[in-house]
This record gives sequence, structure tokens and C-alpha cells, in this order.
Amino acid sequence: MNKYLIPILFLMLSCKENKKQLPFYDTPDFTPKWEMANKHTFHKIRPFKLIDQENKSFTEKDLEGKICVADFIFTTCPGICPKMTSSMADIQKEFINDDELLLLSHSVTPEKDNVPVLKQYAIDKKVDYKRWKLLTGDKNEIYDLGRRYYFVEEDLGVNSDSAVFLHTENFVLIDKNRHIRGIYNGLDPNSIQNLIRDIKVLKAE
Repeated sequence: MNKYLIPILFLMLSCKENKKQLPFYDTPDFTPKWEMANKHTFHKIRPFKLIDQENKSFTEKDLEGKICVADFIFTTCPGICPKMTSSMADIQKEFINDDELLLLSHSVTPEKDNVPVLKQYAIDKKVDYKRWKLLTGDKNEIYDLGRRYYFVEEDLGVNSDSAVFLHTENFVLIDKNRHIRGIYNGLDPNSIQNLIRDIKVLKAE
């Protein structure tokens, strides 16, 4: 055998073995799972119906074939939300021409963040409608999705109801099958860079 062939084969196998994979998550404590015992019953984002900034219906069907990053904000937030929106804008810029990616910002004050408010917010923040949806709708629906399906507040909020304000800096990464694959701090540039890298990992699955 060619003396150069063995090292090349070893290198190829090593690269394959070291290829990064993302875990799955099915509990709000974000314990990683590397396999799904039953993909039909494993936790995933449930069906829903919301409205986007262009007053168009937005449902789980719009997530088909998409990798999604979700957060929960409100347009009048003076604290963490502007920074979260800036982080989401950085992700939008990185994947501006990538039709596999969809960014989802859910309003936690939908009674105030109606369609005209979200549309103006989108203009102010240079939101690309094709890539980034600002979502409003029924408050109970949004809070239930955030806490019991996206686990956006992790263990802290899963048993709370819509009477308790939902406020968190977390971004959640969802794969094309609506399974949770990661959680990130939307205020931390390093965490956002990790998220961008993990999106690329999902794209390669």
C-alpha cells in the first residue's frame, strides 16, 4: 500500500469522527440528548397560529424546511430587548441570502405590539421580512409556546402562566423538524457567535 495512503485515510476518518453534532433537548433544564428514542413522540414545537408584521398568518407550517432562531421581546422594552434585537440583526446579516434560516421574534406584550407597531419596529430595525418575522397574536398562545415548548425561560418559567411576565435574554435554536437544538444568551457576543456556528452545523446535517 502506498505509504502516503494510510495517513490520508486516518486523517479522513478522524475528521469524520470529530465532526461536530448538536444534541437534542426535550426538557426545560436543557439536558442534552444525543439520540431520540422515538422521533414521533420526542418534544417539538407544537402547532400554532400567530400574525406577522405584514398582517399575514404565520403557523408551524411556515417552519417546514427551515432552521429557526426564536426569541421573545417587546417593542417598548428599555432594557435587554434592544440588545437582543441587535444580536438578531447580526444573525440576519450573516445569513441574509440563506433561505434555510428563519428568525422569529415573538412579542410578549401583544396587546400593545399590534401589526402597525411591529411593522414600524421592523422598519426602524431594518428587518428583512423574508428572513425575520415579528410575531403577535393571542397572549396565552405566545406565553405557552415560549415557556412549555421553546423552554425559553428554562426551568424558571415552565410552570408559570400568562399572568407572570415572560422576560428572558435567551435565543433558542430549532431544527427543520421543530426540535430544540440549543439555547444561547442574546446579550453575549460570544454566545451569538456560537449560535452562528451551530446554525452552520445544522445546515450540514
